[in-house]
Amino acid sequence: MTRVIRGYTARRRRTKIRLFASTLRGSHSRLTRTITQQKMRALVSSHRGRGRQKRDFRRLWITRINAVTRENENKVFCSYSRLMHNLYKKQLLLNRKIPAQLAISNKNGLYMISNKIIKQIKEIK
Repeated sequence: MTRVIRGYTARRRRTKIRLFASTLRGSHSRLTRTITQQKMRALVSSHRGRGRQKRDFRRLWITRINAVTRENENKVFCSYSRLMHNLYKKQLLLNRKIPAQLAISNKNGLYMISNKIIKQIKEIK
């Protein structure tokens, strides 16, 4: 039986994979099988990391808002949970990122928003 010459398809595929692994160390950047294993592992880790990043940022925002509301209790008349509850009750669709940025850059703006919401709720009752 004659020997089949395989052409360039497999070599192109391997060089494409090697471009991904150029920053890895040792056999992880040289051997095709270990390169593919490391690529799969890296892609899984990056997918997991994106989900974890969302959780971490949400925790950070909650912590920032809570710290500002507890810092000056005489200016904000409610805790974090009450503040978020009042925001939803008044149908102000603010995610936690916006109040957290206000808490860092402009604390008085956050105080004004929270106190205005509380006054409106008290007037309704």
